[in-house]
Amino acid sequence: MNVYIQTLRFNADSKLTEFISKKIKKISTFHDRIIKVDVFLKLDNVVHNIKDKIAEIRVQVPRHQFFVKASSKSFEESFEAAMESLINQIKKQKVKYS
Repeated sequence: MNVYIQTLRFNADSKLTEFISKKIKKISTFHDRIIKVDVFLKLDNVVHNIKDKIAEIRVQVPRHQFFVKASSKSFEESFEAAMESLINQIKKQKVKYS
Protein backbone atom coordinates (compact mmCIF):
# COMPACT_ATOMS: atom_id res chain seq x y z
CA MET A 1 0.00 0.00 0.00
CA ASN A 2 1.50 3.30 -1.13
CA VAL A 3 0.49 6.40 0.84
CA TYR A 4 0.92 9.89 -0.61
CA ILE A 5 0.22 13.01 1.45
CA GLN A 6 -0.11 16.28 -0.46
CA THR A 7 -0.70 19.73 0.98
CA LEU A 8 -2.09 22.74 -0.86
CA ARG A 9 -1.47 26.35 0.22
CA PHE A 10 0.63 25.40 3.29
CA ASN A 11 3.41 23.11 4.53
CA ALA A 12 2.43 20.34 6.93
CA ASP A 13 4.54 19.76 10.02
CA SER A 14 5.91 16.34 10.88
CA LYS A 15 3.38 15.79 13.70
CA LEU A 16 0.47 16.10 11.26
CA THR A 17 2.02 13.77 8.67
CA GLU A 18 2.85 11.18 11.35
CA PHE A 19 -0.72 11.39 12.70
CA ILE A 20 -2.13 10.80 9.21
CA SER A 21 0.28 7.96 8.40
CA LYS A 22 -0.57 6.17 11.65
CA LYS A 23 -4.32 6.45 11.03
CA ILE A 24 -4.07 5.40 7.36
CA LYS A 25 -2.45 2.10 8.34
CA LYS A 26 -5.72 1.11 10.05
CA ILE A 27 -7.54 1.08 6.70
CA SER A 28 -5.78 -2.16 5.76
CA THR A 29 -7.78 -3.96 8.46
CA PHE A 30 -10.98 -3.22 6.49
CA HIS A 31 -9.72 -4.04 2.98
CA ASP A 32 -6.74 -6.27 2.24
CA ARG A 33 -6.16 -5.29 -1.43
CA ILE A 34 -5.49 -1.56 -1.18
CA ILE A 35 -3.12 -0.39 -3.90
CA LYS A 36 -2.74 3.32 -3.23
CA VAL A 37 -3.94 5.99 -0.78
CA ASP A 38 -3.84 9.70 -1.60
CA VAL A 39 -4.42 12.25 1.15
CA PHE A 40 -4.97 15.87 0.18
CA LEU A 41 -4.91 18.60 2.83
CA LYS A 42 -6.14 22.04 1.77
CA LEU A 43 -6.68 25.44 3.30
CA ASP A 44 -9.89 27.02 2.03
CA ASN A 45 -11.01 30.67 2.06
CA VAL A 46 -7.57 31.98 2.95
CA VAL A 47 -8.53 35.39 1.55
CA HIS A 48 -11.48 35.88 3.93
CA ASN A 49 -9.58 34.93 7.14
CA ILE A 50 -11.93 31.95 7.55
CA LYS A 51 -9.47 29.13 7.34
CA ASP A 52 -11.41 25.95 6.84
CA LYS A 53 -9.18 22.90 6.81
CA ILE A 54 -10.20 20.32 4.22
CA ALA A 55 -9.08 16.70 4.17
CA GLU A 56 -9.69 14.49 1.13
CA ILE A 57 -8.82 10.81 0.96
CA ARG A 58 -8.79 8.72 -2.20
CA VAL A 59 -8.23 4.96 -1.90
CA GLN A 60 -7.52 2.80 -4.94
CA VAL A 61 -8.40 -0.91 -4.83
CA PRO A 62 -8.69 -3.32 -7.78
CA ARG A 63 -11.68 -2.25 -9.97
CA HIS A 64 -12.89 0.34 -7.46
CA GLN A 65 -11.99 3.72 -5.99
CA PHE A 66 -13.21 5.34 -2.78
CA PHE A 67 -13.21 9.11 -2.25
CA VAL A 68 -14.18 11.13 0.81
CA LYS A 69 -13.95 14.78 1.77
CA ALA A 70 -14.46 16.54 5.10
CA SER A 71 -13.80 20.02 6.46
CA SER A 72 -13.59 21.57 9.91
CA LYS A 73 -11.47 24.04 11.88
CA SER A 74 -8.51 21.63 12.29
CA PHE A 75 -6.87 19.13 9.98
CA GLU A 76 -7.05 16.40 12.62
CA GLU A 77 -10.84 16.77 12.93
CA SER A 78 -11.27 16.90 9.16
CA PHE A 79 -9.12 13.83 8.68
CA GLU A 80 -10.94 11.87 11.42
CA ALA A 81 -14.34 12.68 9.87
CA ALA A 82 -13.09 11.67 6.42
CA MET A 83 -11.66 8.42 7.81
CA GLU A 84 -15.00 7.50 9.42
CA SER A 85 -16.80 8.09 6.14
CA LEU A 86 -14.17 6.13 4.22
CA ILE A 87 -14.41 3.13 6.57
CA ASN A 88 -18.20 3.15 6.18
CA GLN A 89 -17.86 3.18 2.38
CA ILE A 90 -15.39 0.28 2.45
CA LYS A 91 -17.63 -1.76 4.77
CA LYS A 92 -20.70 -1.15 2.57
CA GLN A 93 -18.80 -2.14 -0.56
CA LYS A 94 -17.49 -5.33 1.04
CA VAL A 95 -21.00 -6.33 2.16
CA LYS A 96 -22.41 -5.54 -1.29
CA TYR A 97 -19.88 -7.72 -3.12
CA SER A 98 -19.60 -10.61 -0.69
